[in-house]
Amino acid sequence: MKVFSSCRGISFLMWIMAFHLVLSVSGVYSVKSTKDCKLLSHSPLQQKVLERLEPLVGKNFTAEDKASNESYTYVFQLCGDAGGAPNAGVIQVDKKAQKTTVIGKYTHTQAIGGSDWVMLIYTNGEKYDAHCNKEERKAIIMISCDRNSKLEVGLEEREKEENCFYLFELDTSSVCPVIESKLSTGSIISTGSIILIIGFSLLAVYLVGGFLYQRVIVGAKGVEQFPNYAFWVEFGNLAADGCDFVCRSRKREESPAYRGEATDNLQEEPEERDDQLLPM
Repeated sequence: MKVFSSCRGISFLMWIMAFHLVLSVSGVYSVKSTKDCKLLSHSPLQQKVLERLEPLVGKNFTAEDKASNESYTYVFQLCGDAGGAPNAGVIQVDKKAQKTTVIGKYTHTQAIGGSDWVMLIYTNGEKYDAHCNKEERKAIIMISCDRNSKLEVGLEEREKEENCFYLFELDTSSVCPVIESKLSTGSIISTGSIILIIGFSLLAVYLVGGFLYQRVIVGAKGVEQFPNYAFWVEFGNLAADGCDFVCRSRKREESPAYRGEATDNLQEEPEERDDQLLPM
């Protein structure tokens, strides 16, 4: 029975592994990246520009067209199916007609980049019905450096014979240049000045507050009004002894009390009296 149950357990594990393998091959568990974008011409420079946008992969950005009278919603996704439409990088959703139009595909991509911006071009969209000589639609996404991610509709240029396009603006921190932290001489001086100001401020609060407490609450007089007077006196004596021990070059004669000798045992030398030498 034990052998039979163990065989069933092994076969069950084998079925699970085979199921996961089928899912991974079919693309259910596939990890999306900027490599899913197909460049029109293979260029290492364009691929490097796309890699800067890696944090945006798999995210849908939505924008409403508020400038025109028509109610359109646009969805953009980097190197992924925008709104679930296969191979679509940008789609247009007509809410009234319940129609989805592919503006550009990420399988036809161009990427141009600068220090803090990237221009992404998706081509091979659906053809116009009556504009631009019924050429294929094209989307241009201008990605700029900003800490807040937001997609906005720029314009739709379709009042000409060719090279019509949709322009979108996307703000994101993914294209922002890395700011290196460097301490200059001026910043070090300003930091030191701030530390000194804070230190003197704390010292002033300590002295004034301690003085008022000793005088008003405790009722001390004279030098005893100084906060923690006994501690600072003892501290000063210890500091003086330490300085004397470190800095003095010759050995100092210790008093009898330091050597542990009682002063009472010391015999006083008899005074020499000259009275006997005087003539009577």
